[in-house]
Amino acid sequence: MNILFIVPSYKPAYVYGGPVVCIAKLAERLVQLGHSVTVYTTTANGKSELDVPLEKPVMMNGVKILYFKRITGDHTHVSPRLWKATWRTVRQYDAVHMHSWWNLLIMGASLMCTLRGVKPVLSPHGMLCDYVFDSRNQLKKKILHNTVGKFLLSKTHLHVSSHMEWDECLRVNSGWNGAMIYNLVDLPGEGYPKSQNQEFTISFLSRIDPKKGLDILLAALAKVDFPFRLQVAGSGEESYVEQMKQKAGALGLTEKVDWVGWKNNEEKFSFLAGSDLFALTSHNENFAIVVIESLAVGTPVLVSEHVGLSRYVNDNRLGWVTGIGSIDEVKNKLNAAHADWEERNRIHQSAAAIIRNDFNETTLANGYLGMYQHLQASRAQSN
Repeated sequence: MNILFIVPSYKPAYVYGGPVVCIAKLAERLVQLGHSVTVYTTTANGKSELDVPLEKPVMMNGVKILYFKRITGDHTHVSPRLWKATWRTVRQYDAVHMHSWWNLLIMGASLMCTLRGVKPVLSPHGMLCDYVFDSRNQLKKKILHNTVGKFLLSKTHLHVSSHMEWDECLRVNSGWNGAMIYNLVDLPGEGYPKSQNQEFTISFLSRIDPKKGLDILLAALAKVDFPFRLQVAGSGEESYVEQMKQKAGALGLTEKVDWVGWKNNEEKFSFLAGSDLFALTSHNENFAIVVIESLAVGTPVLVSEHVGLSRYVNDNRLGWVTGIGSIDEVKNKLNAAHADWEERNRIHQSAAAIIRNDFNETTLANGYLGMYQHLQASRAQSN
């Protein structure tokens, strides 16, 4: 198949976190399976721009990438040149897969597809969840959604990466047709030994942002009845990171919390393997790659019920799931995870094999291909 991805940002723009990694992994695996993948993206790299050739094919691991200049340096990612290219070429592809929502780039590209009679796959990557819908720019989002958003979404085929995201998206558009297929995740090699820590060590690896619920984790840890060490890996707005450090101090946790900075792809697996428990008490995560990365090295997890993979964790007995409305509930789940050494040991021994089976890249990529082929056949029938 000849497949087009349209995405606001692509590697090496890792500043945008997990979605960039997942999208690139899927594109590269599709190429390895014998298909052609072209990516239309912008030079977006946070507040700066990538130093890459413009509108000239850049080959990266077999994927052809065309970077287009954006005329806005913010999250709207407006790129008239990308829209023009989409209009001109979109009917040449067997399948079109758009990633993200709530930015003018993707909405404009969606309009181009609709006007050209092409029904794309849309992966919102958590952008249509209640938390995002009701957070910043709430009024603007509602106006945009009610004027053009509903119409454009109705012209797409939905893809989500978790059951939670599926339920949230159907609340936005109850008549959506689509599929739930896990994201592709870059898994580590095998053979990570079980941690042998003198203190019960809990890891946090994520962007340090209010959405991630680090404040909830700190408040709960201040009330647990066991000695521990929390290692916080990640970066964020300097003012918010400082706010979290002050909160830890106010809770009497200064000597129990290590702020270890961001971990790159080579470092993160050893970091996760070195802890007894990984904790993510987020307000919302449509997927959470780091949960799979932690389990892949045998480290059990404690996640909030608002993490997309919480159902997977619960169904496969790979850790503990907690509500975050009550600090005491989080505290009790932390106490339970610490006390149940046998359960943590069982997870360490079994988790990696479960993850390698369920997140086999070829199996997952073939699931995406089946979705594309279904849409291709529907398009051929309508023509």
